[in-house]
Amino acid sequence: MKSIILAAGYATRLYPLTENFPKPLLKVGSVSILDRLIDDIDSFDEINEHIIISNHKFIDQFNNWKNSRSFQKKITVIDDGSTENENRLGAVKDILFAIEECNIGEDILVLAGDNILDFSLRDFVSYQKDKNSACIMRHFESEKVKLQKTGVAIIDETERVIKMQEKPSEPESNWAIPPFYIYTKEDLPYIKKACTPQSDGSLICGTDAPGDFISWFCSKRPVHAWLMPGKRHDIGDLKSFEEAQKLFT
Repeated sequence: MKSIILAAGYATRLYPLTENFPKPLLKVGSVSILDRLIDDIDSFDEINEHIIISNHKFIDQFNNWKNSRSFQKKITVIDDGSTENENRLGAVKDILFAIEECNIGEDILVLAGDNILDFSLRDFVSYQKDKNSACIMRHFESEKVKLQKTGVAIIDETERVIKMQEKPSEPESNWAIPPFYIYTKEDLPYIKKACTPQSDGSLICGTDAPGDFISWFCSKRPVHAWLMPGKRHDIGDLKSFEEAQKLFT
């Protein structure tokens, strides 16, 4: 299994902090967001390499970070070629870019590079091995306004996802879905299919938000939803960054 960390965004809502600095490398407390993620998963026996997807604007800063760190597993930093928010590839196309650029033919653990978790992903990986399918994470969210800003899953009694909504105006459940995923090697061709234009030039699903892909994919292949044992902190704007600083300092 390879970990793929999505770190190619431009974080415009965090300006001026991120105008010339990548959000995943922002320190929360004394540790960067990216280091927190890799510190957790680096010891997993299943993972043999961490792939960081950067944009062209910040590629040198990620390489400098890589050269200043020492982890158990290999770190590979790749440049998706985008130069500004307006020409970014989007999360799903970035995943495909990593698969093709690094010639990946095994399971992948996909992580958003701007989230902090207060629990380990160890049990998420174990859950996926037990289900032997693509897996997402879920947590109960009671506030409608928050559900309208995230992915929302409808699951059955076996925890299989039967429907996924991305930022729905009328959420059909209270299961909020953060941007953490495991795909099996058998699932990977579907990512390419989702990013390949059809005969009329359109795509079969959205490719900017990773939840758009799950919305289509869950009707094609099994997807199960693991219940998070703790909280995640999405560093999306200055307010959430300041709140995280208070929690983790």
